[in-house]
Amino acid sequence: MTRPGGLRGPRPRTCAISIDLDGIACYYRIHGLGAPPIELEHVVLERALPRAARLFAARGIHVTWFVVGRDADGELALPDRAARVVNATRLGALAAHGDELGNHSYSHPYELARLAPAEAFAELDGCDRVLRAITGKPTRGFRAPGYDLSPAMLDCLARRGYRYDSSLFPAPGYYAAKAAVMAVLALAGRPSGAVMTNPRALGAPADPYRPAMARPWRRGQAPVVELPVAVTPWTRIPAIGTSLIVAPAVLRRRIVQAMARRAFWNFELHGIDFADAEKDGIPGELVARQPDLRVPIAEKLARLEQLLDELAAGWAFATLAQVAADVQRTA
Repeated sequence: MTRPGGLRGPRPRTCAISIDLDGIACYYRIHGLGAPPIELEHVVLERALPRAARLFAARGIHVTWFVVGRDADGELALPDRAARVVNATRLGALAAHGDELGNHSYSHPYELARLAPAEAFAELDGCDRVLRAITGKPTRGFRAPGYDLSPAMLDCLARRGYRYDSSLFPAPGYYAAKAAVMAVLALAGRPSGAVMTNPRALGAPADPYRPAMARPWRRGQAPVVELPVAVTPWTRIPAIGTSLIVAPAVLRRRIVQAMARRAFWNFELHGIDFADAEKDGIPGELVARQPDLRVPIAEKLARLEQLLDELAAGWAFATLAQVAADVQRTA
C-alpha cells in the first residue's frame, strides 16, 4: 500500500500540519474592531511565521502554509510593496525547503462562498498567480476563509487542476459558539465581519472523501478531494491548534487520545497562534477578545512542542498535497 510521499508498506496514521496565514486585519474584522494599526499589517508574516518555521524545521516536519495572496503580491503598487516582496521571498524559502504553499484566496473575504462565480474565481486566481510567481510551480490545494465551500468554488478548483480542497470544518459546536458571539456583537452595534457557514457543511464527512460537485458536503465523484479540518470522532470537537493551545491539559490529552482513532489528522493552526501580544505590540483591544493572544509565546511553543512529541510517537507527518495524492489513488 502506498503511503503519503510514495513510501511503501503498512499505512500509518498520518498527520498533516497546516497554518492559515491570516493577517491581523482578519481578526479585527471578526471582532468588529474596525481597522488595525497600519504598522501591524504584516506582523503575522514578519514575526509569527519565522517562529513557526523554526519550530517545524527543527523537527524536520514539512507543513502546508495557506497564503493570502495580497500579503505577498510584489506586483501590487502600494506604499508597503517592499514588505510584500520580503514576504514573498520568505515564503519562497519555505517552499524551496520542501514545505507546501496553499491558496487561501487573494484578499480573504469571509463571504467568498456567497460571491458570484466570477468574483470567487478572481479571488482564487489572484492568489494562484502570486503563488506561481513565488514557487514557479502549480498550486495543489485551497482552503477558503471561514471554512465554507460553494459548488462554484469547487468548480473553479477542478478547472484549474487543483488536487484538493481543505475548507470544510464539520464541527457543530464550533459554529454554535460562533453564532452566539456574532449575535452578541450585533446587539452591541459592532457586527462581525465573519459569516456563518452553510449549515449543510456541518454534516459533511469528517474523513477525506471525494465530494459531489453540486453538493461539496456530500460524497460524489469530483476530481478534487476534500480534506476536512480535524474534529474528534463522534463528538466532533475541534482538534485544531488554536483550541489545543488554550485548552486545559486534561482536555488536550483527551482530544489527542480521541484522534488516535482516526487514520488522518488534518491539524490546522493559524499564524496568530505564533504571535506574542507583548513582544509584537498587539493592542489590548484585540488581546481581550482573542484567547490565544493571552498566552505568552514561550508557553504556546512549549505546549506545541509537547504535542508534537506525542504526535511523532504515533503519526507520520506529511503535507496536505502528499495526503491528497494518496487519497486520489484510493478514493
